[in-house]
Amino acid sequence: MFRLFLTVSAFVLAACTDLSGRELKLWYDEPASVWVEALPVGNGRMGAMIFGSPSREHLQLNEETIWSGGPWTGEHRDVSVAIDSIRALVFNGQYRRAQELAEREVYHKSSHGMAYQPLGDLYIDFPGHEDFSDYNRELDISRAVSTTSYSVGNVRYIRETFASLADDAIIMHISASGRKNLDFSVSMSSPQRSEVTVENGEIILRGVSGDMEGVEGKVRFTSRVRVVTGDGDFMSDGSSLRVSGADEAYIYITAATSFVDWTDVSADPDSGSSEYMYSVISKNYADLRSAHVEAYRKLFDRVTLDLGVTEAASAPTDERLRDFASVSDPQLVELYFQFGRYLLISSSQPGGQPANLQGIWNDSMYPPWDSKYTTNINAQMNYWPAEVTNLSELHEPLLTMIREVAQSGARTASEMYGCRGWVLHHNTDVWRITYPVDAAAYGMWPTGGAWMCRHLWEHYLYTADKDFLAESYPLMKGAALFLLDYMVPEPEHGWIVTVPSMSPENEFMNDGGAVRVCAGPTMDVQMISELFSNVISASGILGVDDRAFTDSLSVALAKLPPMQIGRHGQLQEWLHDWDRPDDHHRHVSHLYGLFPGCQISRDRTPELFEAARRSLDFRGDPATGWSMGWKVCLWARLLDGNRAYKLITDQLTPTLSTDVYGRGGTYPNLFDAHPPFQIDGNFGCTAGIAEMLLQSHDGVLHVLPALPDRWPDGKVTGLVARGGYVVDIEWKDCMVTDMKIYSRSGGCIKVRCNGREHDLETRSGKEYTLNDICKDRYE
Repeated sequence: MFRLFLTVSAFVLAACTDLSGRELKLWYDEPASVWVEALPVGNGRMGAMIFGSPSREHLQLNEETIWSGGPWTGEHRDVSVAIDSIRALVFNGQYRRAQELAEREVYHKSSHGMAYQPLGDLYIDFPGHEDFSDYNRELDISRAVSTTSYSVGNVRYIRETFASLADDAIIMHISASGRKNLDFSVSMSSPQRSEVTVENGEIILRGVSGDMEGVEGKVRFTSRVRVVTGDGDFMSDGSSLRVSGADEAYIYITAATSFVDWTDVSADPDSGSSEYMYSVISKNYADLRSAHVEAYRKLFDRVTLDLGVTEAASAPTDERLRDFASVSDPQLVELYFQFGRYLLISSSQPGGQPANLQGIWNDSMYPPWDSKYTTNINAQMNYWPAEVTNLSELHEPLLTMIREVAQSGARTASEMYGCRGWVLHHNTDVWRITYPVDAAAYGMWPTGGAWMCRHLWEHYLYTADKDFLAESYPLMKGAALFLLDYMVPEPEHGWIVTVPSMSPENEFMNDGGAVRVCAGPTMDVQMISELFSNVISASGILGVDDRAFTDSLSVALAKLPPMQIGRHGQLQEWLHDWDRPDDHHRHVSHLYGLFPGCQISRDRTPELFEAARRSLDFRGDPATGWSMGWKVCLWARLLDGNRAYKLITDQLTPTLSTDVYGRGGTYPNLFDAHPPFQIDGNFGCTAGIAEMLLQSHDGVLHVLPALPDRWPDGKVTGLVARGGYVVDIEWKDCMVTDMKIYSRSGGCIKVRCNGREHDLETRSGKEYTLNDICKDRYE
């Protein structure tokens, strides 16, 4: 098993400060009318979207392993002959014919992967609550608790809901002022093949996941709902529960599925959901809530951010979002940053599945892009905040998935391409598919494994966990083996390149039209160079006797194409100078070497640094939500805090639920809008804000590298730098006034602070102050 570094730094403050009078809360003065106004809660495995209507509360429910289909590896055909023909066409400049041949002979036609699907819906009907006043709906992300409150006549009603991290259930407490004022009914439904019964006082929903593309749905699931009251009358019929004349009530929701792992769906969901239920109802509600909040805050409280607060922070969240571009509201950036961390805690817990395109929140049987794991950026972007924002153990689900796709990807590499090692294309799902899907214009990209291996290496860099590196080394080696076998020399320079491949998901003009399949796109070169170098480094760190293999990697590194600057002064996206200044595509794949990679920097590669800046300028700012989140990170790496802030402003632009496939932004509940909803933009922007405040990729711990003019004063605690350094920073007039560095593992680092560099030798478990680090303290 993967061993993960788990440390809560003692000096990181233990509570969130109430800067705005409403703490770190999303709040609204109206119920949600559509899904992207509802508020998300989750414990990694179960999720709910809470609508908050007084007369009919609606909780839309998810469980992380409910996917269409079942264990399925897909059809693998030997395409090596076709690959040779495609290569010949590409090297002949016949790119369109090469793409057409790939479409006919390579891409997978029987299944494009399975879809993440909903569990169902819980409804709580309150007769007579249509006429209400003094309404408030909020999500307190400092405690991971959602509350809805309102008045009907002289009676005040309060509903408090959380998805327990400690007890693996969704729990709601409903109360009313006065005596015997609670009257409601509870029911369930599901879009799946399912049935609802009432058994022994519980609503039980049993169902099975959907069929898709000829693959039978095999994930069986059971959800249970129990209502507990201390008084009042309790009644049931065949499908619902009714309560009348109660003072308060508790609703417990559990769920389990037949999913064991990506190869096995033999578990008993009835007994699983029952065990969860009997565990949770045996405990006092106050203890359940306290245990949940404590478990959550052990993660959330590691990082705090204070950018100041203005009067704008007193408005409802949707109004703040509407006005952000025209008013000063730095606390909304803080809220958005911490909301990203909240979403990661709520959708990715050790031992579970990674956060997918929608985290764990989805109300559609066939969501956009099936809500799969798109591995040409989106799945990876979900985990960009994990290490730097002090949530390292939440990286584990993705790291485990890498181990699993390496197993299925070994079959794809061998049976399809005749190559050693393992391969991953641009998509996978809960069944860990690795073959190319969708179409040649999207799926003919064999380098997803190299990108995934970056996460293994980054986790090691942040934790210095050699046991983890030793377990990861065979995975990194396997990805490198495939690429060694797959690459071939190109005829013009003799460089070794991936072919066929593409620059996700962009196109160049050839034969009077747009084409994507090509040889040696810049992103592939950057990722392969990075992977080979990291494998060589890992071998040395571990003392692995693998000299013949690492020597072959060194030889291959010398034969890779260099990054090139094109005729417009841009970093070339392709092997040839095909870039167009008017290309505003959402993917900026050739800038991988700037971020998340670290091959391009102002100090080491100044010409490439300026070429990357020019490419990003050409691409423009407006884009899909996740693309703007990536651009925040890129502009931070370009050390331009004001441009990064401008992208944050673009990201925090309201998007209506009716906007589909247009310019991105943010929905009223702060979900990222692709549109439609994709969670990766939330995580990308959170990572970008962290990059503006602390960078550690270039051999230097750089403090406030991209601070915008809008944040002259502030404080952040608990960010993590590579090498296992936990950093607190306070600044005034854009100068660092106080700083602490806690060294988890010891070692020597170079710290860049207030325009100067300082060498600092650290010992494990020791904390260092600004006076220890810098001699030019702000006066």
